[in-house]
Amino acid sequence: MASNKDGDPSLGYLTRKDTEVKLPRPTRVKNKTPAPIQITAEQILREARERQEADIRPPKQKITDSTELGDYRLRKRKEFEDLIRRVRWNISVWIKYAQWEESQKDFNRARSVWERALEVDYRNHTLWLKYAEVEMKNKFINHARNVWDRAVTLLPRVDQLWYKYIHMEEMLGNIAGARQIFERWMGWMPDQQGWLSYIKFELRYNEVERARGIFERFVQCHPKVSAWIRYAKFEMKNGEVARARNVYEKAVQKLADDEEAEMLFVAFAEFEERCKETERARCIYKFALDHIPKGRAEDLYRKFVAFEKQYGDKEGIEDAIVGKRRFQYEDEVRKNPLNYDAWFDYIRLEESVTNKVRIREVYERAIANVPPAQEKRYWQRYIYLWINYALYEELDAEDIEQTREVYRECLNLIPHEKFSFAKIWLLAAQFEIRQLNLNGARQVLGNAIGKAPKDKIFKKYIEIELQLGNIDRCRKLYEKYLEWSPENCYAWSKYAELERSLSETERARSIFELAIAQPALDMPELLWKAYIDFEISEGEYDRTRELYERLLDRTKHLKVWISYAKFEASAMEEQNLCIQNARRVFEKALNYFRMSAPELKEERAMLLDEWLDMEKSFGQLGDVSLVEPKLPKKLKKRKQIASEDGLAGYEEYIDYVFPEEAHAHNLKILEKAREWKRQRLASGADD
Repeated sequence: MASNKDGDPSLGYLTRKDTEVKLPRPTRVKNKTPAPIQITAEQILREARERQEADIRPPKQKITDSTELGDYRLRKRKEFEDLIRRVRWNISVWIKYAQWEESQKDFNRARSVWERALEVDYRNHTLWLKYAEVEMKNKFINHARNVWDRAVTLLPRVDQLWYKYIHMEEMLGNIAGARQIFERWMGWMPDQQGWLSYIKFELRYNEVERARGIFERFVQCHPKVSAWIRYAKFEMKNGEVARARNVYEKAVQKLADDEEAEMLFVAFAEFEERCKETERARCIYKFALDHIPKGRAEDLYRKFVAFEKQYGDKEGIEDAIVGKRRFQYEDEVRKNPLNYDAWFDYIRLEESVTNKVRIREVYERAIANVPPAQEKRYWQRYIYLWINYALYEELDAEDIEQTREVYRECLNLIPHEKFSFAKIWLLAAQFEIRQLNLNGARQVLGNAIGKAPKDKIFKKYIEIELQLGNIDRCRKLYEKYLEWSPENCYAWSKYAELERSLSETERARSIFELAIAQPALDMPELLWKAYIDFEISEGEYDRTRELYERLLDRTKHLKVWISYAKFEASAMEEQNLCIQNARRVFEKALNYFRMSAPELKEERAMLLDEWLDMEKSFGQLGDVSLVEPKLPKKLKKRKQIASEDGLAGYEEYIDYVFPEEAHAHNLKILEKAREWKRQRLASGADD
């Protein structure tokens, strides 16, 4: 057959291009959900074996004489040896080999295989177990002992070997040998289960004293709460109450600070409760609650409450019920002694129980935690501890001397040169007043003014003296007040008001004059208003006008002008004269805003609105035509503003156009038009 240069030699007449076949794409599984019936590889192999036809299955060999048996054994041994040669590390092959030799009753060969396997991996405890089981099964007891002895010597930390060894000796009745094996094991200090197995072994043969000695060694080897509790229960089970109590006491001495101490105390208290020793149990509960951290005493507290409900009186039950919250607060203040909110909650809890000794103790512990920094913000919560302490001593404990001592200690503790608390000074003074000790109250407030003067202290001191009718003291206090704070308009106004209430008009006027003459005032508008109202109330209209004029010399604020105009309109004089005076003030104000402050268009518009409202309020005597021609037009305009992101925007605002401004604007337009016309005429003449 001819072959093509580019084609397949077997095709001859076809070219490579003709032979290119497009292979189908691999199919994809569209449904990936698992089948309802799953088939494993093991199931497939098992079914294939079961369904083999008889002629395909390997024939069963029957051994009829010793020669065939020898050949069979030789072949099997060769197979095992070859397999071991390949996978020497595979322990299961060694085990199968040894078990096969055992099945052939050739125990020496079997032992040889076991020994060879142990040379490969003597740390595999399964080999030792299988080896020893073979010896025991075939009743080679000494061989088995030898295997167990070697196993526990080489692998002393494998508990199963010790258990099997001891079990064999016990089944053989060799109790002394089993005990000796246990002693060897205990020398390695096994876990708790090993010791407990030893104890159970002794108890099975009624060796109580031996078991007690083992327990003593057990709790020394494993000094844990569970071990001591087991020991105590053992003694209790044998009726040794004194011994059991002694065990619990030793455990408490050694494990009082252990993390599981709660379980120990609960068990100890329940033991005493079963022994009808309720007072002992109560003392144990209280001792435990004082020594165990509060976060780990939940179960202990619950048991204590149940105990008190069963055996305690009303006071004991209440104390137990609040105990849990007390523990929580103790834990909180121990972690952060400066957490004053926790102290407040703790104090409220103790006050609900009404135990004065405990309440005072908590208060003293709380106030002992002074803020570390002398800054007022750190003291603001702390100072209320002192306040609550003083109020408790006065109102609940009714101990007057102790209350006075609390206030005294608190005032001595505060660093008054850096900051002070007016509330403390005032509370101390009010306490002395309630005790009818007026001199003591004056002494407290005098010390407050001398060490840390504050507005509240001056106001309260003046109020107290005013209620007592001591006017001279009030005047002295106001003088001290103003010496300390000469810019305080409130103090000046109240001082003048006091003199006015005493009909001391000239003194009040002099005080106002001194006040407005001060170079700096915190709220001058209130002071001027009080002075003006004072003169109006006295009917001194000329003085009032003079005050307004003096005020306008200092400020030209819109409200001053409006107030001045309203005063003139409401003055108790001839009505026409009042209206003329009010119009004069408005005209004067309008001229000021038009000439001196043209940029204040909104204030000017508001002034005209007030004037218009006033003219309307005059009724027939009013003349709105005086104001309406002067009212501005409101125009909405836009101005460009820059935003934060750098982009320009526009903002609408209201602009006011007054009539004279509109006229001036029109004149400017006409002037521009004339200029334009002149330019046009000049250019035409040139052409």
